[in-house]
Amino acid sequence: MALDRILILAAASLLCGIFLRERGRAWFLLIASVLVIFWLQPALPIRGFDFWTPIATLVLVVLTWYFTADDETRKQRKNTIVLLIVASVVLLLNLTRFVPQLQIFTASRPPQLETTLIIFLISGLTLLALSRLTRFSASFLTLGLILTIGLFLTLKVPALTYWTSYALRSLTGQSLDGTRNTDFVWLGFSYVAFRLIHTIRDRQMGRLPSVDLGEYLTYVIFFPAFTAGPIDRIERFIKDLRAPFAGLTLGTFYPASQRLLLGLFKKFVIADALALIALNDTNALQVKSTGWMWVIVYAYAFQIYFDFSGYTDIALGIARLLGIKLPENFASPYLKPNLTQFWNNWHMTLTQWFRAYFFNPITRWLRSWQKPLSMPMMILLTQVATMLLIGFWHGVTWNFTLWGLWHGLGLFIHNRWSDMTKAKAATWAGTPAKQAVLNISGILLTFHFVAFGWIFFALSSPVASWQVLLKLFER
Repeated sequence: MALDRILILAAASLLCGIFLRERGRAWFLLIASVLVIFWLQPALPIRGFDFWTPIATLVLVVLTWYFTADDETRKQRKNTIVLLIVASVVLLLNLTRFVPQLQIFTASRPPQLETTLIIFLISGLTLLALSRLTRFSASFLTLGLILTIGLFLTLKVPALTYWTSYALRSLTGQSLDGTRNTDFVWLGFSYVAFRLIHTIRDRQMGRLPSVDLGEYLTYVIFFPAFTAGPIDRIERFIKDLRAPFAGLTLGTFYPASQRLLLGLFKKFVIADALALIALNDTNALQVKSTGWMWVIVYAYAFQIYFDFSGYTDIALGIARLLGIKLPENFASPYLKPNLTQFWNNWHMTLTQWFRAYFFNPITRWLRSWQKPLSMPMMILLTQVATMLLIGFWHGVTWNFTLWGLWHGLGLFIHNRWSDMTKAKAATWAGTPAKQAVLNISGILLTFHFVAFGWIFFALSSPVASWQVLLKLFER
């Protein structure tokens, strides 16, 4: 997100915190979040789809809420009011096609109004048909889960993205010659998908709190965390959203503004400066000396940390201005003495999500076998599978696959090594000096293991990654 847009969102949030109270804040969060998903969506070469993808986000969120809400909450009148307000905001944005000077929230000129009305009609008829059902079966939730995962794969698998772009170009009557897998970018969907899957699974487990449509929409598309997280849990978010809000106080403003300024400094000063020399496909080929290769690898390791943690600080700071305390996402991960602790402190909400919705369930399933696997084999399978999925979350490519394998195998090796040497290490590190040596050596080893893994993350092909690794150890 560009600096000017962050400052605009921060200023709007500050004004909301100063002048609005509970009900006014709730409506501001909903309407602002709807506007922001259109505002941040980049222009697409496929005609009209930088307008349709935000609408698709809203439709998908509304349908998921309808499937996951309990009967009593679903029948509340205020849900209809929320639908009308959201539809009105979208229609007003669509009407700006006739007034170019007002097209400030859309990447390009909005499409024909008739198409939007048809989408609203189809969505409304779908909700009406669903409302006639006397009860919802578990198959609706399973269908929603499959649809969300299918859309996620479509956006992450390059071949599927290419053919989706090809089909959409055909649908809009555009030339097919220039089709690329980068034509179709659905901004924020990765984080939206995780929140939807979280609520669907919690509904299936019978532990989802009762939330109305306005609360659910605000949670899923909450604008400070829409594009870069953190991945909040709905029960925690709703607690803050429903808490009494008497306006912004000095006691809240100072920590919120400090966090925001820290994030801006991390992202736009440190990370952007490091990006000038950090590892990428271009300089990986241009750098000829081993020394400089180490420099650009180190630069990338720190750039990705300051970039990502900077965005998290910005999100946390803006959210605090609005009375929402989002969860922490980073806790000095490069200062941890082993890989397990690194992953417990790097993108913590992502790690916790995978632990709750994949690692723990798959572990319980493997243990339920009549002839369970050996403990080392179970640890190997679950840790490698989890890290592969985290890699695929970034993109289903060979390099992200290798990055996931690198960390999955690293976690397994650390687990086995720790079990074998725990007693000996505790005996040896009997003095503060030895404990410091053990801790510092662990930090250095872990940091370099992670930095080598970033090589697969930063580059687009395994060949380029292998060449960089060889260059680092070339005499």
